Amino acid sequence: MSYLNKLKRRNLLKLISSGSLGAVAFGSGPLAGCAQQQEPVMSEQASPPAKKPVLMKVGCQHGGTGKKNLEYLARHGVFHMDGGSPKLIEGVGWDLDDSLAKKEACEKYGISLDAYHLPLSSAGIERVGTPNIMLGKSPERDKEIEMIQQMIEVAAKSDVKLLLYNTTIHPVLRTGRTPDPKRGNVTYSTWNYEEAKLKEEPHPVAGTVEIEEIYERITYFLDRVLPVAEEFGVKLGNHIADPPTPINYNGITRWNSPDIFDGIKRFAQLYDSPSHGFNLCLGSTAEGLVDPRKEIIPIIHWVGERNQIFNIHLRNIKGGWNNFMEVYPDNGDMNFPEVVRALRDVGYDGMIMPDHTPRHEDPAASLQGHAFSFGYNIALIQAVASEPA
Repeated sequence: MSYLNKLKRRNLLKLISSGSLGAVAFGSGPLAGCAQQQEPVMSEQASPPAKKPVLMKVGCQHGGTGKKNLEYLARHGVFHMDGGSPKLIEGVGWDLDDSLAKKEACEKYGISLDAYHLPLSSAGIERVGTPNIMLGKSPERDKEIEMIQQMIEVAAKSDVKLLLYNTTIHPVLRTGRTPDPKRGNVTYSTWNYEEAKLKEEPHPVAGTVEIEEIYERITYFLDRVLPVAEEFGVKLGNHIADPPTPINYNGITRWNSPDIFDGIKRFAQLYDSPSHGFNLCLGSTAEGLVDPRKEIIPIIHWVGERNQIFNIHLRNIKGGWNNFMEVYPDNGDMNFPEVVRALRDVGYDGMIMPDHTPRHEDPAASLQGHAFSFGYNIALIQAVASEPA
């Protein structure tokens, strides 16, 4: 064998032993065009795309703080809740010991008791403990306001920093239920204004109440309770009147009617206070819109950028102004991935919770509807949290 052939053979064996034969095969390396061997270049691993923080959490407002319900919530991954209300001491307010016991019961399951409901409910003045506040009746409303001032203090001493309430005279208004055979024969709570007009009559107790009177009663109440809420670091979230209605329906114009966005803006701008804001029920808000999917996002941005969203009821509807039905979160007109992105973008850090789930004949219908919604809401948050900014 010639000297040149021996040299080529030795070089080939070196390449095989050093793992460089692949470079030869692809036309590179020391035998490719007699080029000098280069040091390998290490590529930097690409950084994962930045993500916007998602601060909201799944919550619940039903079932109370008993062992059975707390276990049910923990099984479904729900670790934040509105606990309803502590025991009432007549003429005084809430029982602090009972409130502390509720807090302790929740903590055993890792559940945070984040909110209570004041006795100003969506059931209207007939079923609340403080009816004179919205009737505007003095001096009776002053005693009711004193009780709510005490409730704010009890909540703060229990480390419950959010109190939810309603400013309505009429209760929640509906005209019937609509069946859906495609979803296991559930029925959806429905409102149709044309049907409602057929039995329209003034409120038997309140009579006729114009919009300015409604706002006088709201501001009379808030003028006296907001300073207490600010002192104790408690937020007060007003629920959207359900549904928004035409002017003077049954003698009463609701504070957010007839234009829901205008009503929200007016209420929001009554006070410049960290304690003044909304229990922003998206279902009730959508009920006042012509195109809920399109119109709900600007409302979320406007209220959220003012830091006045204190709680979210994530309820979907089909329809809108004067004609709608409440459906499952996945089959309504609002796009909830878009909604949760909007909440993320305004830095919302409170609860999103099911509300008014569909009914059916199974005795466990309410538990099943909430379980479906809990899983849906958890998945929504996880999906949006995984998206790049």
